[in-house]
Amino acid sequence: MNAAAPLLNLAPLLDVQHLCKSFRKPDGDQLVVLENVNLTLRPGEIVGLLGRSGSGKSTLLRQIAGLDQPSAGVVNYLGRAVTGPAHGIAMVFQSFALFPWLTVLENVQLGLEAQGVPAPEMRKRSLQAIDLIGLDGFESAYPRELSGGMRQRVGFARALVVHPSILLMDEPFSALDILTAETLRSDFLDLWGEGQLPIKAVLLVTHNIEEAVQMCDRLLIFSSNPGRVASEIPIDVPHPRHAEDPRFRALIERVYVEMTSRPRSAAGGGARNERFAGTGIGTTLQHVSSNVLQGLLEAVSEPPYDGKADLPVIAEEGRLEVDDLFPAAEALQMLRFAEVEGGDIRLTEAGLQFARGDTDERKKLFARHLITYVPLAAHIRRVLDERASHTAPKSRFFDELEDYMAEDAAEQTLRTIISWGRYAEVFAYDDSRQAFSLENPA
Repeated sequence: MNAAAPLLNLAPLLDVQHLCKSFRKPDGDQLVVLENVNLTLRPGEIVGLLGRSGSGKSTLLRQIAGLDQPSAGVVNYLGRAVTGPAHGIAMVFQSFALFPWLTVLENVQLGLEAQGVPAPEMRKRSLQAIDLIGLDGFESAYPRELSGGMRQRVGFARALVVHPSILLMDEPFSALDILTAETLRSDFLDLWGEGQLPIKAVLLVTHNIEEAVQMCDRLLIFSSNPGRVASEIPIDVPHPRHAEDPRFRALIERVYVEMTSRPRSAAGGGARNERFAGTGIGTTLQHVSSNVLQGLLEAVSEPPYDGKADLPVIAEEGRLEVDDLFPAAEALQMLRFAEVEGGDIRLTEAGLQFARGDTDERKKLFARHLITYVPLAAHIRRVLDERASHTAPKSRFFDELEDYMAEDAAEQTLRTIISWGRYAEVFAYDDSRQAFSLENPA
């Protein structure tokens, strides 16, 4: 189905109004994950939520499913506020989440057992769901006997067997290999288009831009820190959609442009509301290895790009998804090796110099840019230089970062800075002692 004018006249199944979600940090401050999120989902729609890691998409699904409660705002399902797990809303997860000691049939029956459905009816509906998703004959098999794609089909059957109005899908294909994911997506779309699925609407979280354009009627693009709906893109290409269709490629390009547009600064933001990468030690760093950074610089510097490339083309050639490509591109922008905007990446003079240099020249240039443009790296090096022992425990910096971000983000940020610092030989890190030092660097 396509999002068309008639759908806009239908009353929404789901109406999320001014939803906010925050968590208390160790210092007592609130970490805002979602802020003022509004969305609707109408019968006949597949709506995609697209954004980078940390934009709160999976957190939003949990609020909608009633698995967690928002800090502010409301989730309305069929006109009533969701205050707990809602009948009529089912979820398919990224991980298969099957009970290994239960057969396929027993795993599928679980939702109906919880609803108290009589045994004969439960078995009938479960067998119908298993047959629908293409696993007829595997009812008595255990999860260990199934491939990844077959296990995810069991996850779909378990969600569909309760005949939900809304199906929430949290990256349901990301744990599968490319061919298996393509097959399962196609099968799902065929069943949806033929009206065989016992659901009225779908809300899909994905990091895969091509998957989003392939499946959805509308895309909501989320910004990060905190998560907000930054823009909405209607997908008006009829099914079946083909990647070679110029309209399909144009939509992918538009999504990349939206996701690389410069963020608008938040009005009245405090000192800790650091929205631009590299503006302070409170900037969350996504882990990208130096090898990935080198590879991207080399790829963009060589023909036919010669220093400027279209991100969708780079992603397609390298089979990269948003969460692989964007962190690398943004890291290069932070380090002033590249500029990213409008769906393009352009190497700076320093980026071109790095790509053309030998190993020693690359390390020296990376070290200079790391200290100059990544305040956390400069801060760690300054502390090590000033101490007589030239050492400092990891906890010294971890505690500082927790004033700005959640514990897992602080851990990820330090893991990234350790990797980059080692490559540039700016400082060393001993994991057994959990300590930074100047033992190896000159």
